[in-house]
Amino acid sequence: MSCPICGKPAMEEYRPFCCKRCADIDLGRWLKGGYVIPGAAQEEDDPAPSVEPPKH
Repeated sequence: MSCPICGKPAMEEYRPFCCKRCADIDLGRWLKGGYVIPGAAQEEDDPAPSVEPPKH
């Protein structure tokens, strides 16, 4: 198995990566939103559904 970041052979300690550096690069991509699961686009400007107060 080769490292998905640089292509070098993976090391058991960092599997599937070859070293801590490549593992950290991958983690950084996850944290910055570099990896996205495809799905329907959502508008961030849509207001949250309002809840009307109960009428007395």
